[in-house]
Amino acid sequence: MPNLKIHEQGHDQLDSSVKSRRTRTGTASEWRNAMTELKQQIRENRIWYTLVGDYYIPNLTLPEERRIGRYGRLHREYIKETKPHTYNDLILTGRLWTYLADLDEQGEERLNYIIRQLREKEGVTEKLKKQDQMEWVCYMNSIRARAEESILHEMIYV
Repeated sequence: MPNLKIHEQGHDQLDSSVKSRRTRTGTASEWRNAMTELKQQIRENRIWYTLVGDYYIPNLTLPEERRIGRYGRLHREYIKETKPHTYNDLILTGRLWTYLADLDEQGEERLNYIIRQLREKEGVTEKLKKQDQMEWVCYMNSIRARAEESILHEMIYV
């Protein structure tokens, strides 16, 4: 019997705490009125939210898709290993993809520019290509290798 009385006393205390919470928070009709007064869109923590039913859903969009080529991938691995703070900052701010795509485009443009300059400087022309294809291929491979090495040291591994 003593256990029953303790249980009843605990139950009474629980009922009184629930009643006090209801009076503090309002009735169901007050809640319904508050729900109808919710804004359709809110901004919190630099993110916009839209009201869908009773929930706010974040308005998230995917960044534009741009390809990340060889130079972007190489630089990503380089900063991941040697500059983890920069890598994490770019990931957390959502700028990694565009940063790498821009770097890759700049690398490709610079590569083509250097190749054109070296071809002119060394006299590797279409005429040479018609006369001796193997010699032209050797020159072009050499020019491309030097240009790529320059890009790697100037833009990627810095």
